[in-house]
Amino acid sequence: MTILGIDIGGSGIKAAPVDVTNGKLLARRHRLDTPQPSRPKAVAKLVAALVKHFDWQGPIGVTMPARVKKGVTLTAANIDNKWIGTDAAYLFEKTTGCPTLVLNDADAAGVAEMAFGAGRDAMGIVLMLTFGTGIGSGFFMDGRLVPNTELGHLIMHGVKAEAYAADSARRLNKLSWKAWGGRVQEYLDHVEFLFAPDLIILGGGVSRPNKYKNYLHLLATQADLVPAQLQNEAGIIGAACAARILAKDDA
Repeated sequence: MTILGIDIGGSGIKAAPVDVTNGKLLARRHRLDTPQPSRPKAVAKLVAALVKHFDWQGPIGVTMPARVKKGVTLTAANIDNKWIGTDAAYLFEKTTGCPTLVLNDADAAGVAEMAFGAGRDAMGIVLMLTFGTGIGSGFFMDGRLVPNTELGHLIMHGVKAEAYAADSARRLNKLSWKAWGGRVQEYLDHVEFLFAPDLIILGGGVSRPNKYKNYLHLLATQADLVPAQLQNEAGIIGAACAARILAKDDA
């Protein structure tokens, strides 16, 4: 089964058709710059352009940097605030003509890692934590997604955890990898105390081997701690996998 996955971020929108039986991209990713301002109609226009690029007909899965409930975006992170309260699934369906499932970007990355990456066959409580501009989170219990957790918004030192420990905080404050690793350790200690996970998967740009070699050895957790495996393709793969339900509905 093949489904088109589309990953909407603050700077770029990426898409590719995915074989959802094995998690493999069936064509090279195509990327377009996210419009500025990133208002709903402007973003939907580019989503339609990506659908046309792949000459796609059929279900699509779309990730958003937002909390998503029944296709409606309830928050907006690194995209325009006009998205708050927008029925994103309806908007994309109207613009593309394709049945659409919309989900949170970190949830999508987690779905991909649980199916084909570092969390494959993992049971118990699994946390997917993405470190980038913010801290995204995907929460799984015995392989089932608990959607829309916002663990980057836990409070640490009087601010949101992502303002203290995201990769953007490392760059903004010109922290060494060791100093930043200390902040991440504090964050992981807090998360472990609250949820007692069995496995933590570290995702986002810092999961690339050339980066995690600088800090992973500095971290110690009671849970198993591993870097994500799918990296930049995780959002696309997870979006496509989540949209399988639409293909089944059409069957």
